[in-house]
Amino acid sequence: MVCLAAAVNLLPIFLTTVRTEFGGNGGLTAEQLGRIGGVTFAGLVLGILMAGPLADRWGGRLFSILGSALVAFGLGTLGIAPDYTLLLAAAFIMGLGAGILDMVLSPIVAALQPLRRSSALNWLHSFYAVGCVITLIISMLALRAGIGWRAISISLATVPLLVALGFSRLNLPPLTSAEQCTRTTLKDLCANILFQATALAIFLGGALELGMAQWLPAYAEMSLGFSKSTGSFALLAFSAAMALGRILAGKFGAHIEPITLMLSCCWSSVIMFLLACFAPWPTVALGASIGLGLAGSCLWPTTLGLAANHFPQGGASMFGVMAELGNLGGILMPWLVGVTADRSSLRLGLATSIVCPLLMVLVLVWLRRRTPAEPPEARSSVPQTA
Repeated sequence: MVCLAAAVNLLPIFLTTVRTEFGGNGGLTAEQLGRIGGVTFAGLVLGILMAGPLADRWGGRLFSILGSALVAFGLGTLGIAPDYTLLLAAAFIMGLGAGILDMVLSPIVAALQPLRRSSALNWLHSFYAVGCVITLIISMLALRAGIGWRAISISLATVPLLVALGFSRLNLPPLTSAEQCTRTTLKDLCANILFQATALAIFLGGALELGMAQWLPAYAEMSLGFSKSTGSFALLAFSAAMALGRILAGKFGAHIEPITLMLSCCWSSVIMFLLACFAPWPTVALGASIGLGLAGSCLWPTTLGLAANHFPQGGASMFGVMAELGNLGGILMPWLVGVTADRSSLRLGLATSIVCPLLMVLVLVWLRRRTPAEPPEARSSVPQTA
């Protein structure tokens, strides 16, 4: 997960440097800079779509190794890229590897921890946020020490190589429950109204998380009047708060019914959004913006846990669909914030994100009524696999 975070977040940190180094005297255009993120995401989507069905057939170890190796190769290529074209190729390769890892790691952890899927998935996804923090800190310290971005990229490539080596020595369980031999097909999943509601929940969770994360530095600077460095620090603190929230959910979530935990997080997110957007004191508004990282942290991984509990035979394909929908929410919500901000203000644009936790409350209440309440995971009587 740390490798995944590095693959997705490293290039955006160095966009201003890339702009001048690869664009000549005039620098790269805004469209060319935007194309880098678009190519990375295209690789991410392709990796998720391609690897999901295949991992169900060939197992999780092969794709864990492949995803890690692609991230390493992409980072290494990025470090030696002589021109813009090869830079785009490196971004695509990193995105492809990140997409494969994003798809395969969740079903592996769900298979390893059938007693406590939701809490285990919160532990897993906490390391994405940890990876964001690590990538930001390493990059900032390295730049202050005069170390170039190319050296940083090549050095970071050693980490996914070690991860790939580690996976090569592991024997992993099947990605579906051993209690049944028939995997639930995607067609059957998509026709199931419970799965549709769970998929809507992760879409809203992704929208809630990234609606604020993508705009936080700009909001701190443009609307709250803080400096650019404070805005960057706020994003770092947001990621750290998200990591802390997922770690706490991983440690204590096994003793709380998953939907109860998610409802608490949704209402906390509503309060934080209201404070972040309408508090008259900039410091309080910025603190609430950072607090959203903590409040909404467990929604994505706990939703994955719900899906795994309800559909234990869904396999990697199910996790791939869930990852795609979560990422789609994370793309659409920042765009909608920007559209609203153009017509009013950035405060009101961010305030539109309140609809995400409110709609998720409705979805979760509906899910609770349609399914029996799940006991805390630690009390389950299902035997655990090693």
